[in-house]
Amino acid sequence: MKRARLAQERRAQAGRGRGVLLLSGFEPFGGERSNPSWEVAARLDGRELGGLTVRAVRLPVSAPRAVRAIAAAIRRLRPHAVLGLGQAGERPAISLEKVAINLLERRAGRESDGGLAGTPVVRGGTDALFARLPLRAILRALARRGIPAALSLSAGAYVCNAVMYATLYALRARPEVAAGFIHLPYAARQAVRHRQAPSMTLEMMTAAVEAAAAAIAHAPSK
Repeated sequence: MKRARLAQERRAQAGRGRGVLLLSGFEPFGGERSNPSWEVAARLDGRELGGLTVRAVRLPVSAPRAVRAIAAAIRRLRPHAVLGLGQAGERPAISLEKVAINLLERRAGRESDGGLAGTPVVRGGTDALFARLPLRAILRALARRGIPAALSLSAGAYVCNAVMYATLYALRARPEVAAGFIHLPYAARQAVRHRQAPSMTLEMMTAAVEAAAAAIAHAPSK
């Protein structure tokens, strides 16, 4: 019994160790039946990418709840890296977010004013936090695979930005942990409803996240 208990404890520790990539995605929103961010995360859950074991977490499209959920997952898993995924349906390429701002607009439709009516994601937190990902290495990896990608200087002021900011804030005392956020276009199946918007297959988006995870895993530790 004691030996079995020790083995169980070792497995639990391994699941919380430096070998975990915490990958988050969102539930569907805005009348959509699916959200490619969660579909990609779910496809990769349990996979080993670049020596990291993926643990996927599905987040609600509610900033307060999503912020609490990602913070709880970080405490529970103590990951080696955290990569958030979200959908930015009007963008034509994979978007690697460079900065998160400490500003939250609780309604997506109000982002158009720059979030001027918003509130802080974290009261007392610094105005902005920068991604801790090897962004250039990820861009090169995606270019080699022929996957359209670009750096982005704005994750918006809604839930995706809030999750990115909350993730970086939660890890402020652990600078060795890579962390950041990637926005995905509409999935090809969503193009039926969004005929004028760019889209991408789930297979290509999954390949993009796989390449990003490998680049993160192989980046020099800080």
